[in-house]
Amino acid sequence: MAKRVLVPMDDSEMATHALEFAIETHPDAKITVLTVVGEPSSMMGQATGLALAVDFESKADEYAAPVLESARETAAAAGVEIQTDVAVGHPARAIINHAEEYDLVVLGSHGGSLSDRLLVGNVAEKVFRRSPVPVTVVR
Repeated sequence: MAKRVLVPMDDSEMATHALEFAIETHPDAKITVLTVVGEPSSMMGQATGLALAVDFESKADEYAAPVLESARETAAAAGVEIQTDVAVGHPARAIINHAEEYDLVVLGSHGGSLSDRLLVGNVAEKVFRRSPVPVTVVR
């Protein structure tokens, strides 16, 4: 039985389903929601904003706040408290690097961005293939 569960989340419906699944199937586990910000893109949006920020960590927390607040609300509705964490960089790499500290990773099958939907599960597939711990992919 998993005692520490990592649930990577973005602002997608699939990520919320993953959190709900983790809460339901691992009621006694310590659940941590991880949000990854600042992924470089062709438009350089978040990555540029982070690079130019005077207080890098505060800016990363600002970008992550809506996702983490939604996760807290989902957990509170189930009567559960969760831990939260923010990472910066490429989502798959950041999730894999964090996974070593957990017994299980539970993530949605694909994220909310258009590129994630077009590549259906690119991050999920990379995490599934390279994670040092078991991975549950939720649809």
